[in-house]
Amino acid sequence: MEKKARTNYPINDLLVRRWSPRAFSSRIPGKEIVLSFFEAARWAPSCFNEQPWTFIYATKEDPEEFQTMLDCLVPGNVRWASEAPVLVIAVAAEKFASGRDNLWAWHDVGMAVENLILEATSKGLFAHPMAGFDGDKIKETYDIPEGYTPVTAIAIGYPGEASSLPEDLQEAEVAQRERKAVYEFTFRRTWGDNRGV
Repeated sequence: MEKKARTNYPINDLLVRRWSPRAFSSRIPGKEIVLSFFEAARWAPSCFNEQPWTFIYATKEDPEEFQTMLDCLVPGNVRWASEAPVLVIAVAAEKFASGRDNLWAWHDVGMAVENLILEATSKGLFAHPMAGFDGDKIKETYDIPEGYTPVTAIAIGYPGEASSLPEDLQEAEVAQRERKAVYEFTFRRTWGDNRGV
């Protein structure tokens, strides 16, 4: 299923096609495809080229490993993410290698995640990042050391049918995508001045 963005200005088709579904097919992408997601993340920009990201992933090829990661999600996300064939957790390093606080780490991890998502989209898969996870459980489960923070969990897979979802999620799956208009968040000269946008 595709839900292309209705844009007011022309943008790259990859961005038009990217969205965050909850319905996934059971088809498991090959290992080389999965590793290409992380290769794309690898080439994201970062402050001082620090690359403050770490990714932990599981696929349904190893059901026990997959279940372990699934158990780190909140129940509302488990309902649909359990059908995705790939789960990923992105983790940020809180400090630079120098020991100084990296105030840009989450921003940089976000850019790496977007690279990952766009790479998946380019290969006919979709990715749904989630804030609904138990960070303490992730740290304990994966022995994440001090100074590292789970930032997002991501479900990835080939598109499925909305009808496969629990009934209360089906309507949202097929609803039109909405975003703020450009003039609502783009200003010139001073904050709030959107004249001429």
